[in-house]
Amino acid sequence: MAIKVKAPGSCGELVQGTIKGQNFLITCPIDVYSQAHIISCASTVLPDYQKAATAMEMTLRYLGVPQQSHSIQIQSELLIGKGMASSSADISAACQATAIHCGRLLKAEEIAAIALAIEPTDAIFYPGIMMFDHVEGKISESLGNPPPIEIVILDVGGEIDTLSFNRRNDLADRNYSKEKAVLEAVELVAAGLKKGDSRLIGEGATISALANQSILYKPYLEQIIEIGKYYGAVGVNAAHSGTVLGVLFPAGHRGQQQCIEHILSLCDGKVQYIRTARLISGGLTLVEVDDEWKI
Repeated sequence: MAIKVKAPGSCGELVQGTIKGQNFLITCPIDVYSQAHIISCASTVLPDYQKAATAMEMTLRYLGVPQQSHSIQIQSELLIGKGMASSSADISAACQATAIHCGRLLKAEEIAAIALAIEPTDAIFYPGIMMFDHVEGKISESLGNPPPIEIVILDVGGEIDTLSFNRRNDLADRNYSKEKAVLEAVELVAAGLKKGDSRLIGEGATISALANQSILYKPYLEQIIEIGKYYGAVGVNAAHSGTVLGVLFPAGHRGQQQCIEHILSLCDGKVQYIRTARLISGGLTLVEVDDEWKI
């Protein structure tokens, strides 16, 4: 019987920055997944999934299980180096799949500790929408579940390495300079989640995306915000350490296709449409044959 664990990716973050120097992000999990499968035999790990292999080995050590001829297989729908939490999804799914393979089940906090020992991590493996310190794990607060929102995912091009980005010498100062805007963004997104109000979430996400321009500039962001607004979007969010943008629409809104066409026409091939996804509650899913349930 094949047992696999899948983890959602993200479209960047709803908010990211610092408050009083403390790093944090607010997750933006989407219904696009990475899936991990642990098997009891040796095989070659593809370079793109070496972090998942490291997560498997660290989980075995954490559980006190002797290192055996285990191998990890990853199937992912997520783009790498774009800010879609591809590594975080691979790592968290690998941790839980390894634990289940050994007859155990990890809590989200245990997965976070392993993941953070590998690299800064997105908290998409926690249920709901999380406010989370992606560098040290000092903040871990659930903000609730999202209202129905669909995200038009765009890519402005290039790739960003998470480790290199978080080692920037100017990052702390630049984050400090935008703290006032980030705090406003947090308050709006938290209120929107509490009230189920997509417009408040979109407003907060847009503020955070604009504030991050001084750290990682996104071409055409201001124009995309205006075009989105024209077609009924509630806001735009960004991958604060990646290359994707998300145009946020109330679920089922009919203006999405026209919005996509307008943006692509304006940007003359320099911005690409990736896909449209749903904003979801985070959390890992155990997949066994054709049955699925939350863990």
